Amino acid sequence: VQLQASGGGSVQPGGSLTLSCAVSLRFSSDLTTGWFRQAPGNEREFVAGIFRRGGAKYYADSVKGRFTISRDNAKNTVALQMTNLKPEDTAVYYCAAGRTIIQSSVRSAEAYNYWGQGTLVTVSS
Repeated sequence: VQLQASGGGSVQPGGSLTLSCAVSLRFSSDLTTGWFRQAPGNEREFVAGIFRRGGAKYYADSVKGRFTISRDNAKNTVALQMTNLKPEDTAVYYCAAGRTIIQSSVRSAEAYNYWGQGTLVTVSS
């Protein structure tokens, strides 16, 4: 199983980036996908997730209204559109997937079975 994240880079505050994750798993109805991030010195934190196929979307309070998660079930990809980026959004972003995640655990990194390698997002003037 492979998850390949891409789209990271450097952007000024207020700018936008879209991250993409190609997943080698078939997007079956029970597959939950999500994005997490880890800043230097911090623990990995939840950013956004989609519960199973076409299911409910969840966001961290810090990104709600600025980030949008989506998935293309035909192409087996997950995207994270990020707008109005702030310096505190600077981190390595990871995509993740899991088959046995229950809805109450969508925000928990421990619930995900598969992880991508991470892509760096730097927000700085």
